[in-house]
Amino acid sequence: MTRTGTTQTHLRRALRREVPSTVGLLADEQDFSAMRRYRTFAFDDHPTYLRQVEALLRTLATQGGHTTVTLFDPEEYAAYCAETALDPDHPTSRSRFTAHLGATGARVTYTGQPLSSLLPELVDTAVRQATWEYATTVLATAGDCATCGKDIGKAAFERAVRLLHRLLDAAGPGTHHLVCSVSAADDHLVAALHTHGPTRPDTDTDSHADTYPDDATAAEFTAVLAAGIALGAPGGLVLRTSTPGERDRLHGWRLTGDTLTPLTEAEVFAAYCTDARTGEPLSPEPGVDHRAGFPLAPDPDEHGTGHH
Repeated sequence: MTRTGTTQTHLRRALRREVPSTVGLLADEQDFSAMRRYRTFAFDDHPTYLRQVEALLRTLATQGGHTTVTLFDPEEYAAYCAETALDPDHPTSRSRFTAHLGATGARVTYTGQPLSSLLPELVDTAVRQATWEYATTVLATAGDCATCGKDIGKAAFERAVRLLHRLLDAAGPGTHHLVCSVSAADDHLVAALHTHGPTRPDTDTDSHADTYPDDATAAEFTAVLAAGIALGAPGGLVLRTSTPGERDRLHGWRLTGDTLTPLTEAEVFAAYCTDARTGEPLSPEPGVDHRAGFPLAPDPDEHGTGHH
């Protein structure tokens, strides 16, 4: 090879390292089976497919570029092809859809982690994004209060921010893990938040809700709580606090309208020691105390969002 040819090859390789890659992944057997209806889809079994995907990811990593992995949903793919007049049974169409997902869908950066850890992370990321999109849509489309004309979604989010502030202030020191669940009309929303006390300094509760929280996870959590308030949907919130040298403490509240009503110790125990799928009792977790939810300090905005 001539010196000029060698230089050009080197430059192309250098340029390749600056081109990002996106890999669309069929995460489960059901999605994989749905893609087998296309003649141009080359794989016959899911385990082989996953091994080849992992090999591809390792190869891309050796080239020094930035690689992200996104979930490839066959139903969304079919709808995308119908909307864009693409032939779904063509590799180029799959490539275009994957690029679309890379720009709009849930994605995880590949850093060399095995597929066994990347897959759960990717699924969790996708669920969180779907939950965020659903909750924010609820808040954006809730409309105005028929009585006072106030934006219901905005009022619900502001109320949720204040409830979260008051709960974390009352929780005190320790490592706190909160889970909020809301039974929406056609979905079940769940969000989790991990934080440490003492909490951030008190803020002006009249400030615009969009300025809090800064952390994306806290924003997702607050949006789910706010969606439950805006919908008037049944829901609940549980708090687990860990402090070095002490037993973990579990507290719980029921979302009632725009208020968090403390659960009794027995209700908290029943919630944690019952299988959600079968209803069968579960053994209590060792080293954990089940306690009643503690009352929250009065809200300076006493009317909350109950006016709508």
